[in-house]
Amino acid sequence: MRAFVFPGQGSQKVGMGTDLSAASSAARAVFEEVDDALGLKLSAIMADGPEDQLTLTENAQPAIMANAMATLRVLENEFGVKLADNASCVAGHSLGEYTALCAVGAFDLATTARLLKLRGAAMQAAVPVGVGTMAALLGADIEKASALAAAAAEGEVCEVANDNDPGQVVISGHKGAIERAVALVKDHGIKRGIILPVSAPFHCSLMQPAADRMAEALAETPPGAMSVPLFANVTAAKVTDPTEEQALLVSQVTGRVRWRESVAAMHADGVSSFVELGGKVLTPMIKKIAAGTEREAETASLITMEDLEGFAKEIGG
Repeated sequence: MRAFVFPGQGSQKVGMGTDLSAASSAARAVFEEVDDALGLKLSAIMADGPEDQLTLTENAQPAIMANAMATLRVLENEFGVKLADNASCVAGHSLGEYTALCAVGAFDLATTARLLKLRGAAMQAAVPVGVGTMAALLGADIEKASALAAAAAEGEVCEVANDNDPGQVVISGHKGAIERAVALVKDHGIKRGIILPVSAPFHCSLMQPAADRMAEALAETPPGAMSVPLFANVTAAKVTDPTEEQALLVSQVTGRVRWRESVAAMHADGVSSFVELGGKVLTPMIKKIAAGTEREAETASLITMEDLEGFAKEIGG
Protein backbone atom coordinates (compact mmCIF):
# COMPACT_ATOMS: atom_id res chain seq x y z
CA MET A 1 0.00 0.00 0.00
CA ARG A 2 1.13 3.52 -0.82
CA ALA A 3 0.44 6.95 0.71
CA PHE A 4 0.87 10.27 -1.08
CA VAL A 5 1.95 12.99 1.38
CA PHE A 6 2.23 16.76 1.03
CA PRO A 7 4.66 19.16 2.77
CA GLY A 8 3.90 22.12 5.00
CA GLN A 9 5.31 25.58 5.65
CA GLY A 10 9.07 25.92 5.56
CA SER A 11 9.42 23.96 2.31
CA GLN A 12 9.07 27.09 0.16
CA LYS A 13 12.06 28.51 -1.71
CA VAL A 14 12.57 31.00 -4.51
CA GLY A 15 12.66 29.15 -7.82
CA MET A 16 10.16 26.50 -6.76
CA GLY A 17 8.14 25.12 -9.64
CA THR A 18 10.07 26.90 -12.40
CA ASP A 19 11.56 23.76 -13.97
CA LEU A 20 8.19 21.98 -13.92
CA SER A 21 6.52 25.04 -15.41
CA ALA A 22 9.09 25.22 -18.22
CA ALA A 23 8.71 21.52 -18.98
CA SER A 24 4.97 20.95 -18.66
CA SER A 25 1.78 22.68 -19.72
CA ALA A 26 -0.01 20.78 -16.92
CA ALA A 27 2.21 22.51 -14.34
CA ARG A 28 1.78 25.91 -16.00
CA ALA A 29 -2.00 25.49 -15.91
CA VAL A 30 -1.89 24.96 -12.13
CA PHE A 31 0.19 28.09 -11.52
CA GLU A 32 -2.04 30.17 -13.83
CA GLU A 33 -5.22 28.96 -12.12
CA VAL A 34 -3.82 29.79 -8.68
CA ASP A 35 -2.73 33.26 -9.89
CA ASP A 36 -6.23 33.88 -11.25
CA ALA A 37 -7.92 32.63 -8.09
CA LEU A 38 -5.85 34.94 -5.88
CA GLY A 39 -5.74 37.94 -8.22
CA LEU A 40 -2.00 37.88 -7.58
CA LYS A 41 0.99 36.85 -9.70
CA LEU A 42 2.05 34.31 -7.06
CA SER A 43 3.88 32.25 -9.68
CA ALA A 44 6.23 35.19 -10.32
CA ILE A 45 7.00 35.50 -6.59
CA MET A 46 7.61 31.74 -6.47
CA ALA A 47 9.95 31.92 -9.46
CA ASP A 48 11.86 35.13 -8.78
CA GLY A 49 11.10 36.24 -5.22
CA PRO A 50 11.80 38.44 -3.41
CA GLU A 51 12.23 35.86 -0.66
CA ASP A 52 10.59 38.04 2.00
CA GLN A 53 7.42 38.12 -0.12
CA LEU A 54 7.43 34.36 -0.65
CA THR A 55 7.92 33.64 3.06
CA LEU A 56 4.92 35.79 4.05
CA THR A 57 2.54 33.21 5.48
CA GLU A 58 -0.36 34.21 3.23
CA ASN A 59 1.86 33.69 0.16
CA ALA A 60 3.90 30.70 1.35
CA GLN A 61 0.85 28.57 2.10
CA PRO A 62 -0.82 28.74 -1.35
CA ALA A 63 2.63 28.63 -3.03
CA ILE A 64 3.60 25.34 -1.37
CA MET A 65 0.19 23.91 -2.27
CA ALA A 66 0.46 25.08 -5.89
CA ASN A 67 3.91 23.55 -6.27
CA ALA A 68 2.77 20.20 -4.87
CA MET A 69 -0.40 20.18 -6.98
CA ALA A 70 1.59 21.04 -10.11
CA THR A 71 3.84 18.07 -9.32
CA LEU A 72 0.81 15.81 -8.96
CA ARG A 73 -0.84 17.10 -12.16
CA VAL A 74 2.36 16.43 -14.13
CA LEU A 75 2.53 12.92 -12.66
CA GLU A 76 -1.10 12.27 -13.59
CA ASN A 77 -1.31 14.04 -16.97
CA GLU A 78 2.18 13.59 -18.41
CA PHE A 79 3.03 10.18 -16.97
CA GLY A 80 -0.41 8.62 -16.53
CA VAL A 81 0.01 7.87 -12.81
CA LYS A 82 -3.35 8.69 -11.21
CA LEU A 83 -3.48 9.23 -7.46
CA ALA A 84 -6.79 7.40 -7.08
CA ASP A 85 -5.30 4.28 -8.69
CA ASN A 86 -1.91 4.36 -6.97
CA ALA A 87 -2.49 5.60 -3.40
CA SER A 88 -4.53 3.98 -0.66
CA CYS A 89 -4.53 7.16 1.45
CA VAL A 90 -3.16 10.71 1.67
CA ALA A 91 -1.91 13.04 4.40
CA GLY A 92 -0.33 16.47 4.63
CA HIS A 93 1.64 18.38 7.25
CA SER A 94 -0.39 21.38 8.47
CA LEU A 95 -1.26 23.36 5.30
CA GLY A 96 -0.36 20.16 3.43
CA GLU A 97 -3.66 18.72 4.63
CA TYR A 98 -5.41 21.21 2.34
CA THR A 99 -3.16 20.13 -0.54
CA ALA A 100 -4.06 16.50 0.21
CA LEU A 101 -7.76 17.39 0.12
CA CYS A 102 -7.31 19.14 -3.22
CA ALA A 103 -5.43 16.08 -4.50
CA VAL A 104 -8.33 13.77 -3.64
CA GLY A 105 -10.99 16.09 -5.05
CA ALA A 106 -12.50 17.43 -1.82
CA PHE A 107 -11.62 21.01 -2.86
CA ASP A 108 -10.97 22.36 -6.34
CA LEU A 109 -7.66 24.13 -6.95
CA ALA A 110 -9.00 27.70 -6.91
CA THR A 111 -10.90 27.12 -3.66
CA THR A 112 -7.83 25.55 -2.03
CA ALA A 113 -5.68 28.54 -3.02
CA ARG A 114 -8.20 31.04 -1.65
CA LEU A 115 -8.66 29.09 1.60
CA LEU A 116 -4.90 28.91 2.18
CA LYS A 117 -4.34 32.60 1.48
CA LEU A 118 -7.11 33.38 3.96
CA ARG A 119 -5.69 30.86 6.46
CA GLY A 120 -2.24 32.40 6.19
CA ALA A 121 -3.54 35.93 6.62
CA ALA A 122 -5.79 34.92 9.55
CA MET A 123 -2.95 33.10 11.31
CA GLN A 124 -0.66 36.11 10.87
CA ALA A 125 -3.33 38.52 12.14
CA ALA A 126 -4.26 36.40 15.18
CA VAL A 127 -1.20 37.46 17.20
CA PRO A 128 0.72 40.76 16.89
CA VAL A 129 4.23 40.37 15.47
CA GLY A 130 6.75 39.81 18.26
CA VAL A 131 4.24 38.50 20.81
CA GLY A 132 4.59 34.83 19.96
CA THR A 133 7.11 32.43 18.47
CA MET A 134 7.99 28.76 18.06
CA ALA A 135 10.98 26.57 18.84
CA ALA A 136 12.18 23.20 17.59
CA LEU A 137 13.28 20.76 20.30
CA LEU A 138 15.91 18.34 19.01
CA GLY A 139 16.40 15.06 20.82
CA ALA A 140 12.97 15.42 22.41
CA ASP A 141 10.07 13.01 22.47
CA ILE A 142 6.51 14.06 23.12
CA GLU A 143 6.66 13.31 26.86
CA LYS A 144 9.81 15.40 27.44
CA ALA A 145 8.49 18.23 25.26
CA SER A 146 5.14 18.30 27.09
CA ALA A 147 6.87 18.42 30.48
CA LEU A 148 9.16 21.23 29.32
CA ALA A 149 6.24 23.24 27.92
CA ALA A 150 4.35 22.92 31.19
CA ALA A 151 7.40 24.01 33.20
CA ALA A 152 8.13 27.03 31.01
CA ALA A 153 4.57 28.36 30.68
CA GLU A 154 4.38 30.31 33.97
CA GLY A 155 0.88 31.51 33.15
CA GLU A 156 1.60 32.11 29.48
CA VAL A 157 0.85 29.87 26.49
CA CYS A 158 3.53 27.26 25.82
CA GLU A 159 2.21 24.19 23.99
CA VAL A 160 3.36 21.34 21.78
CA ALA A 161 2.56 22.39 18.20
CA ASN A 162 4.14 19.67 16.03
CA ASP A 163 5.07 16.11 16.99
CA ASN A 164 7.17 15.55 13.88
CA ASP A 165 9.24 12.42 14.52
CA PRO A 166 10.75 10.48 17.44
CA GLY A 167 13.49 13.10 17.96
CA GLN A 168 11.89 16.40 16.91
CA VAL A 169 9.02 18.24 18.57
CA VAL A 170 8.05 21.89 18.00
CA ILE A 171 6.55 24.09 20.72
CA SER A 172 4.56 27.29 20.22
CA GLY A 173 3.22 30.13 22.33
CA HIS A 174 4.14 33.45 23.93
CA LYS A 175 7.68 34.59 23.10
CA GLY A 176 8.77 34.78 26.74
CA ALA A 177 7.50 31.27 27.49
CA ILE A 178 9.22 29.79 24.43
CA GLU A 179 12.49 31.52 25.35
CA ARG A 180 12.22 30.12 28.89
CA ALA A 181 11.64 26.67 27.45
CA VAL A 182 14.75 26.88 25.26
CA ALA A 183 16.79 27.91 28.33
CA LEU A 184 15.47 24.85 30.24
CA VAL A 185 16.04 22.14 27.60
CA LYS A 186 19.04 20.49 29.28
CA ASP A 187 17.13 20.23 32.59
CA HIS A 188 14.54 18.12 30.75
CA GLY A 189 16.97 15.80 29.01
CA ILE A 190 16.53 17.50 25.64
CA LYS A 191 19.56 17.94 23.39
CA ARG A 192 18.83 21.38 21.95
CA GLY A 193 16.18 24.06 21.50
CA ILE A 194 16.17 26.38 18.50
CA ILE A 195 13.93 29.43 18.13
CA LEU A 196 12.38 29.20 14.65
CA PRO A 197 12.28 32.10 12.15
CA VAL A 198 8.48 32.18 12.01
CA SER A 199 6.13 35.14 11.91
CA ALA A 200 3.53 33.78 14.34
CA PRO A 201 3.01 31.04 16.97
CA PHE A 202 1.17 28.46 14.85
CA HIS A 203 -0.78 25.46 16.18
CA CYS A 204 -1.40 26.72 19.71
CA SER A 205 -4.34 28.27 21.54
CA LEU A 206 -3.21 31.80 20.61
CA MET A 207 -4.46 30.99 17.09
CA GLN A 208 -8.13 30.84 18.17
CA PRO A 209 -9.10 34.00 16.21
CA ALA A 210 -7.75 32.33 13.07
CA ALA A 211 -9.65 29.12 13.85
CA ASP A 212 -12.86 31.18 14.14
CA ARG A 213 -12.17 32.79 10.76
CA MET A 214 -11.53 29.43 9.13
CA ALA A 215 -14.75 28.03 10.62
CA GLU A 216 -16.65 30.80 8.78
CA ALA A 217 -14.78 30.23 5.50
CA LEU A 218 -15.20 26.44 5.59
CA ALA A 219 -18.91 26.81 6.34
CA GLU A 220 -19.18 28.72 3.05
CA THR A 221 -16.97 26.31 1.06
CA PRO A 222 -17.01 22.92 2.84
CA PRO A 223 -14.95 19.99 1.56
CA GLY A 224 -16.63 17.45 -0.69
CA ALA A 225 -16.17 13.72 -1.20
CA MET A 226 -12.64 12.26 -1.20
CA SER A 227 -11.44 9.74 -3.77
CA VAL A 228 -9.24 8.06 -1.11
CA PRO A 229 -9.17 8.42 2.71
CA LEU A 230 -7.11 11.07 4.48
CA PHE A 231 -5.21 10.76 7.76
CA ALA A 232 -5.95 13.98 9.66
CA ASN A 233 -3.34 15.98 11.57
CA VAL A 234 -5.28 16.50 14.77
CA THR A 235 -6.53 12.93 15.22
CA ALA A 236 -3.81 10.91 13.41
CA ALA A 237 -6.73 8.80 12.19
CA LYS A 238 -8.37 7.98 8.88
CA VAL A 239 -11.16 10.29 7.69
CA THR A 240 -13.60 9.72 4.85
CA ASP A 241 -16.53 11.93 5.94
CA PRO A 242 -16.28 15.51 4.57
CA THR A 243 -18.33 16.96 7.44
CA GLU A 244 -15.97 15.43 9.99
CA GLU A 245 -12.97 16.74 8.03
CA GLN A 246 -14.47 20.24 7.93
CA ALA A 247 -14.49 20.33 11.74
CA LEU A 248 -10.97 18.87 11.91
CA LEU A 249 -9.61 21.62 9.65
CA VAL A 250 -10.90 24.20 12.13
CA SER A 251 -9.39 22.31 15.08
CA GLN A 252 -6.12 22.03 13.18
CA VAL A 253 -5.43 25.79 13.42
CA THR A 254 -4.99 25.64 17.20
CA GLY A 255 -4.34 21.90 17.51
CA ARG A 256 -1.20 19.80 17.49
CA VAL A 257 0.08 18.42 14.19
CA ARG A 258 0.36 14.75 15.12
CA TRP A 259 2.62 13.84 12.22
CA ARG A 260 4.60 11.09 13.99
CA GLU A 261 1.38 9.38 15.04
CA SER A 262 -0.19 9.88 11.59
CA VAL A 263 2.71 8.16 9.85
CA ALA A 264 2.69 5.37 12.44
CA ALA A 265 -1.06 4.92 11.91
CA MET A 266 -0.67 4.73 8.13
CA HIS A 267 2.21 2.29 8.53
CA ALA A 268 0.14 0.13 10.90
CA ASP A 269 -2.72 0.26 8.39
CA GLY A 270 -0.49 -1.45 5.83
CA VAL A 271 1.21 1.47 4.06
CA SER A 272 4.77 0.50 3.18
CA SER A 273 5.57 3.23 0.64
CA PHE A 274 5.33 7.00 1.19
CA VAL A 275 5.59 9.42 -1.73
CA GLU A 276 6.14 13.12 -0.97
CA LEU A 277 5.09 15.49 -3.75
CA GLY A 278 6.78 18.85 -4.12
CA GLY A 279 9.28 18.61 -1.27
CA LYS A 280 11.88 16.64 0.66
CA VAL A 281 10.81 17.64 4.17
CA LEU A 282 8.54 14.77 5.22
CA THR A 283 10.52 11.80 3.91
CA PRO A 284 13.37 12.07 6.47
CA MET A 285 10.79 12.21 9.26
CA ILE A 286 8.96 9.19 7.84
CA LYS A 287 12.19 7.16 7.74
CA LYS A 288 12.88 7.95 11.41
CA ILE A 289 9.33 7.05 12.42
CA ALA A 290 9.36 3.75 10.52
CA ALA A 291 12.84 2.88 11.86
CA GLY A 292 11.29 2.25 15.26
CA THR A 293 8.96 -0.44 13.88
CA GLU A 294 9.39 -3.97 12.60
CA ARG A 295 8.92 -2.86 8.98
CA GLU A 296 10.94 -0.22 7.20
CA ALA A 297 9.15 2.21 4.91
CA GLU A 298 10.09 2.99 1.34
CA THR A 299 10.10 6.72 0.61
CA ALA A 300 10.29 8.85 -2.51
CA SER A 301 10.45 12.63 -2.95
CA LEU A 302 9.07 13.86 -6.27
CA ILE A 303 10.22 17.35 -7.23
CA THR A 304 11.78 17.33 -10.72
CA MET A 305 10.61 15.95 -14.06
CA GLU A 306 13.33 13.32 -13.66
CA ASP A 307 11.92 12.31 -10.28
CA LEU A 308 8.45 11.96 -11.76
CA GLU A 309 9.63 10.01 -14.78
CA GLY A 310 11.65 7.64 -12.61
CA PHE A 311 8.74 7.05 -10.25
CA ALA A 312 6.33 6.41 -13.14
CA LYS A 313 8.71 3.85 -14.63
CA GLU A 314 9.24 2.20 -11.25
CA ILE A 315 5.54 1.58 -10.68
CA GLY A 316 4.81 0.83 -14.31
CA GLY A 317 2.86 3.97 -15.02
